[in-house]
Amino acid sequence: MKSLPPTASRPPLKFRLPTAENLVPIRLDIEIDGQRLKDAFTWNPSDPDSDVAVFARRTVKDLKLPPAFVTQIGQSINSQLAEFRSYEGQEMYTGEKIVPIKLDLRVNRTIIRDQFLWDLNNFESDPEEFARSLCRDMGITDPEVGPAIAVAIREQLFEVAIQNVTSARETRVGKKGRRGSEFVTASKSSGAALDVVKFFGNKASVIRKRKEWDVYEPIVDLLSAEEAEALDAREERNARMKKKLDDKDEGYSSRFIRG
Repeated sequence: MKSLPPTASRPPLKFRLPTAENLVPIRLDIEIDGQRLKDAFTWNPSDPDSDVAVFARRTVKDLKLPPAFVTQIGQSINSQLAEFRSYEGQEMYTGEKIVPIKLDLRVNRTIIRDQFLWDLNNFESDPEEFARSLCRDMGITDPEVGPAIAVAIREQLFEVAIQNVTSARETRVGKKGRRGSEFVTASKSSGAALDVVKFFGNKASVIRKRKEWDVYEPIVDLLSAEEAEALDAREERNARMKKKLDDKDEGYSSRFIRG
């Protein structure tokens, strides 16, 4: 009798990120009366002391924002937490999955680009520890860069976890038409992942192929104050232009519906 692949013997897991702490990546981009708030951080949904309303009020007070931001911040966080919780309790498969993670970030005056593989079966991995190690090794001193890297990693892992929930659903549907079959397709990258070198220990779950060390090594650029200001101004212009276009589209849709 032909044996099934290794993934066949692995039962599905309950939805969660493939990390030691099941933290939710939260991203805010809110503009009210010409003032804009952009921020990214992680939220512990199981922490009983975490209160969205309290956090929103404290943020507005600390940053001296208009009171109207309190409601918008709360709604944005609650919406993202609701999406995360909508998957809780559902089954997901990871199998032999190694997924690519890409970083292309600008935090204040620091630009960092990197690319590596992440082992989805390592539930002891720690994106925050990896981010701290990367910043330390690359000589990055801005304290805001590490958290931004961790959030970017968690956002991508969240998307992969959602895809794994979808795969689990499709597998269950497929089994109804295949009696006795328990086959779950492994990731195409699983074979290549056997010939890799790991850095930063088990908590990082990071894998870099030896042949890619020179091609995909981390790249860090430090902008001058003038360059950072120019990029900020361009981003603000682009954001305002996008908002105007969105407002126009919304107005057109309303007129079309009424007509």
